[in-house]
Amino acid sequence: MGLDATNADTGPVTVRRGVPAGAERRAAELYWDAFGRKLGPALNPPDKAVPFIAAHLNADRAVCALLDGQLVGLAGYQLGGRALTGGSASAVLRVYGHMRGLHRILLLALFERHPARGELVMDGIAVDPAIRGRGVGSLLIEEVAAVAAEQHCREIRLDVIDTNPRARALYERRGFTAVRTQRTPYLRGLLGFAAVTTMRRAVATRGAREL
Repeated sequence: MGLDATNADTGPVTVRRGVPAGAERRAAELYWDAFGRKLGPALNPPDKAVPFIAAHLNADRAVCALLDGQLVGLAGYQLGGRALTGGSASAVLRVYGHMRGLHRILLLALFERHPARGELVMDGIAVDPAIRGRGVGSLLIEEVAAVAAEQHCREIRLDVIDTNPRARALYERRGFTAVRTQRTPYLRGLLGFAAVTTMRRAVATRGAREL
């Protein structure tokens, strides 16, 4: 699985663990650009959503891609009861108010996923549109796989919605297999998608870095 995210004009993309200090806002912007359509009904408007995400990031639950020192991509994951994005119900109510906050809490609960024993849940990939197609997503996936191997996980699980075929194609290229599709036509009008497919990938015993 050769991975190459270099460019003659800018140099190589490097991958590191954790969101760099001071890059929380940038991470939130990338995350919102990738998932704002799905999360919009729960967190809109963007001028509230992006600061909310930035303020409640668990920086150690991400792998990040850097280009010339700037954050250009990230992949979040859930492990040990903590995911990249956080924020308690009380935090939602403080930002959005009680009247508007209660239904937002219910919507956010629809996206909650909990890992089974020996499982790492990956929470999507966000890449700067300017460098998509250069293999950054693949680099991030393999770094998440390395984390999973180090944590002695047996497999990685993720969910992909039916309106994101580009992401599903990437996951399939990196060894994920669809195992279940849940039809949710009642969510199309509210959240913009009507099906969620669960995909899994076994974790290599000696870690993904050797691939």
